[in-house]
Amino acid sequence: MTPILSKSPKAQNAYEIVKNLQHALVSAMDRIPPTRQNSRFIPVTWLRAQGRFGGGMRLMSEDRTVFNRASVNISQVQYEDDPSKKLGSASAISAIIHPLHPQAPSIHMHVSWTEMKDGQGYWRLMADLNPSIVRSEHAQIFRTTLQEAAGDLFEEASTQGDQYFYIPALGRHRGVTHFYLEQISRDTQQDALLAQNLGTKVIHCYADLIHGVLQHAAPPTAAEKKTQLEYHSLYFLQVLTLDRGTTSGLLVHDENDVGILGSLPSHVDKALLTSWIPRHHLLQQKLLKGILALLPDGPTSLVDDGIKTQLASWMRQFYSNHPEAQDLLARGNILPPTVANHLGASQLSP
Repeated sequence: MTPILSKSPKAQNAYEIVKNLQHALVSAMDRIPPTRQNSRFIPVTWLRAQGRFGGGMRLMSEDRTVFNRASVNISQVQYEDDPSKKLGSASAISAIIHPLHPQAPSIHMHVSWTEMKDGQGYWRLMADLNPSIVRSEHAQIFRTTLQEAAGDLFEEASTQGDQYFYIPALGRHRGVTHFYLEQISRDTQQDALLAQNLGTKVIHCYADLIHGVLQHAAPPTAAEKKTQLEYHSLYFLQVLTLDRGTTSGLLVHDENDVGILGSLPSHVDKALLTSWIPRHHLLQQKLLKGILALLPDGPTSLVDDGIKTQLASWMRQFYSNHPEAQDLLARGNILPPTVANHLGASQLSP
């Protein structure tokens, strides 16, 4: 079934922007040597309410010789024939690339347009560079790219990004360069151009970085692989215990659990994650214990689609029982009402 998309010209333009960014990022990753006749990515579609309220399409990499995990998801959810909701539509791209080689940095990018039924709307822009092995020159190149794209908005975006991606329990950030702007709602055309320009520049910058690394990198050492596993465990922790966007997506519906958790690396260190439990708030300790109970035992734990589905179910159960735990999730200066927008007041717990 084909998803029903928004009739709003602004939403249609936003969806075109995120589709173009998806194509640009996947095309850039397909050019990584050795190139193949077919794309490294396969399409997976999902529907919101069987397509009545839209849906999405993610491109997931099948090439395990280049990527640990790679998922580039676009979606448009709309409620134009549902009078119970004030939200008209939400159009987004959420992308994560985890290269296989430890020397190559990971990247996360999110660009979305949220439009209410009264025609008012806003953009959310996120981009962050997440290396297992830090190279200061990469951080500076990425930072310069963001500065060029955002202009006078960069300092605010950098400050909010550092705030959002900070992990209090570990006293460190998830990555080395963070960018986060929430509810940009100035001139509609100007903001759309900013979203498109930021996404395009980030993609080109990241493609240059990863191409440069993989072109010259020697085979990874055991020590580098260990460092990467430890970092992937930290990334896993941040996504599942702090990331508000991920949690909100899971609380809104259960029709794209694997896609929403597409940012998770393929393997984590369960023993290391367990050692971090006492550092957390009591509520987060309970959340993390439930998460770890679902992971396979061993020196490394595989996080496959079946595990992701179980993780999503546990997180919905946890936040249903402990809605106050959402207060512990990461945030910038503005707290977006994502769950309320999608569920409507009548569906929210008192």
